[in-house]
Amino acid sequence: MTLLLSRADISGLMRPADYLEAVATGLCAGEAGGAAAPAPMALAGRGGTFHAKGASLQLERPWAALKLNGNFPGNPPALPTIQGAILLCDGENGALLAVMDSIEVTLRRTAAATALAARFLARPGSHSLLVCGCGAQGEAQLEALAEILPLRRCFAWDLDFAKAEALAAIARRRGLDARPVREMADAARASDVIVACTTAREPYLMPGDAGPGCFVAAVGADSPDKNEVHPALMGAARVVVDRLEQCLAMGDLRHAVGAGAMRAGDVHGGLGAIVSGAAPGRTDDDQIFVFDSTGTALQDVAAAAAIYARARRRGGYATFAFGNGG
Repeated sequence: MTLLLSRADISGLMRPADYLEAVATGLCAGEAGGAAAPAPMALAGRGGTFHAKGASLQLERPWAALKLNGNFPGNPPALPTIQGAILLCDGENGALLAVMDSIEVTLRRTAAATALAARFLARPGSHSLLVCGCGAQGEAQLEALAEILPLRRCFAWDLDFAKAEALAAIARRRGLDARPVREMADAARASDVIVACTTAREPYLMPGDAGPGCFVAAVGADSPDKNEVHPALMGAARVVVDRLEQCLAMGDLRHAVGAGAMRAGDVHGGLGAIVSGAAPGRTDDDQIFVFDSTGTALQDVAAAAAIYARARRRGGYATFAFGNGG
């Protein structure tokens, strides 16, 4: 029987630390050759785009997953910008193990990848954070980073100032000295960590905005037309990618290479290589790191596998007999 898991189901099964562990497991398996992830597919919609990402992953058993997400930035507030579903299959016999809502998984595994990168690339004493883009992803990023860094101060910036105010209020409830800002640059220069998770199509993070030792998580560029980090800042920093081929096709790296600010060979390394110890992380307090995070299917399948295992142990979730007369 195929498990049917809602967003509420998934939220009750996984905490941020669980996603961080799953993302690390998936990336390390990919680094060791135990995974396959073809290039994502994009399908045009009216007012947005559908993204399909799939991967197979060999862990304690073989898994395969396919996620289809709609990304429609113009949706009204009552309708999520990103929504869709994940199909999780048995990689040995093809059985459809679960159909699960993708909203929570996409939010949390994306934030977990940032937190994992920060563990290796941010200065351990980083205490100040700027979140650019204060929607649902901004909140998830704040929660994930607050679990691994000694954050004391948070700046929130969004073109919609009310959203910045709302995120600052959430940060204050977590015990942080937090405030919304209307001007991004000054807050960026005062921050140890900058998270860029907007839908911008023109870069707004400039070379002077990231000071010595800053860690920048570039999360928003998940399609070729999006760009948050100026090519000159990319060229001046040590760039770490979640998946090189994908970042060259759709990340901020794509724009930096296109502008001649850097070449693919200038990339410091992949996050999987750093986590597994095959490549070095931060070695100097003054190094500026940019993590180009486009979101990989390896993260999705690893998170989905962890969710499925927990759901099976707990029991009580809805099921359906796909293909078996159900």
